[in-house]
Amino acid sequence: MTAFALTEGQQQFVAHVRAVAVDELRPVVDAGEEGHVNRELLKAMGTHGLLARLFPGASTGRPAAAMDLCLMREALATVSTEAETALALQGLGSYPFLLSGNDAVIGTWRPAVVSGDAVAAFALSEPDAGSDAAALQLEARPDGDGWLLHGEKMWISNAPEADIYVVFARTTPDARARGVTAFAVAGDAAGLGGEHLDLISPHPIGRLTFEGVRVGPADVLGEVDRGFTIAMRTLDLFRPSVGAFAIGMAQAALDTAIAYTKQRKAFGGVLSDQQAVSHKLADMATRIEASRLLVYSAAGAYDAGADPAEITRRSAMAKLDATETAQFVVDAAVQLVGARALQRGHPLEHLYREVRAPRIYEGASEIQRTIIGRSLTR
Repeated sequence: MTAFALTEGQQQFVAHVRAVAVDELRPVVDAGEEGHVNRELLKAMGTHGLLARLFPGASTGRPAAAMDLCLMREALATVSTEAETALALQGLGSYPFLLSGNDAVIGTWRPAVVSGDAVAAFALSEPDAGSDAAALQLEARPDGDGWLLHGEKMWISNAPEADIYVVFARTTPDARARGVTAFAVAGDAAGLGGEHLDLISPHPIGRLTFEGVRVGPADVLGEVDRGFTIAMRTLDLFRPSVGAFAIGMAQAALDTAIAYTKQRKAFGGVLSDQQAVSHKLADMATRIEASRLLVYSAAGAYDAGADPAEITRRSAMAKLDATETAQFVVDAAVQLVGARALQRGHPLEHLYREVRAPRIYEGASEIQRTIIGRSLTR
């Protein structure tokens, strides 16, 4: 990839992902139940190799390609936000144990995750530990050679339906980030419960409860008390791709607005002839392109093995700018299309509900600004 364009191979990859989404995934999406895990959709993604593309080197320790992840998420989001979200949540939930799990954990779960037969989830947030993730209080009490998990997780993707959770728990009290351990927890573990949460955005999100869920040394991902590093490494990879998801939604909204304003008769011509409309479309397109370049820059830095501080800064910039841009573009598209865009079932109505969440999850916009600001003044 050059600084400003995709290679021919990357363009072909994007075209392939879009074609799969249109021809193979969209019918499965329509068959799914909003707000729940669509297992048929995940299986279709596995069959067409999209999930395997997330983790090409998981068994050898080579990290996932951030650019591939971004290209997939943007391409899918322009066609189906549900397909995009299913792929992203599967990646977010499984990357930590594929990165840091032992051979037994990887051998058990990688084939099922890649094929779409197992649903993975990333369990970090709690009712009182969202943006301040280091404040988490899910307790891991020592029990023989293992621990018993007690507490609650909130806003967890794919919960409570996932087959495997990466759970971050406190193994050392009052130690903030230095006392957190990551565990692999099976979805059918004794003492694990949960419920769905009904959100504006139609994502499978839930609450988890832990009443003495037992985990042992084999379930530890990485090292005891070093789990927060795993969480942050995972988020550094996925933050630029949240921006890619946002850009995909923004592009879909812009395309819808352009198509509508070019054919809508108004004031003796079509709506796009109005300078106010054409200038708004110009602003939307320019902001999308600028955000896209920030996303590519962050993904390129990750794949090039840049300094971790630079990766974190670029990832924060990409997520911040792209998600804020997407909010602006979708809102502007709704304004241009008018009342029909608010009707249930209209593409823009769906995007309007979807676009709000990315400014909050995986680090709210305010957290991204804090990360960027600290990087400038250290």
